[in-house]
Amino acid sequence: MARWLIVAGAVLVAVGVLMHYAPWLFNWFGRLPGDIRIESERSRVYIPIVSMIILSIVLSVIINFFRR
Repeated sequence: MARWLIVAGAVLVAVGVLMHYAPWLFNWFGRLPGDIRIESERSRVYIPIVSMIILSIVLSVIINFFRR
C-alpha cells in the first residue's frame, strides 16, 4: 500500500509541474465534442463527460498493463 501511495504522489507532483510549466498540454481537457459547457453572465458550468471517459480508458489500460 505504501508503494502505491508513493507512486500516486509522484504522479500528482509530475502532473502539477506539467500544468504549471506547460499548460498548453492540457488545453484539450473539457473542450472535446460531447463535453457540456454552460456559460451565462454570472456562472459557468463545465461537465467534461467525454474527457473523463477517455481518461478512464487510458488509466484502465495503464493499470492493467502494470498488473500483468
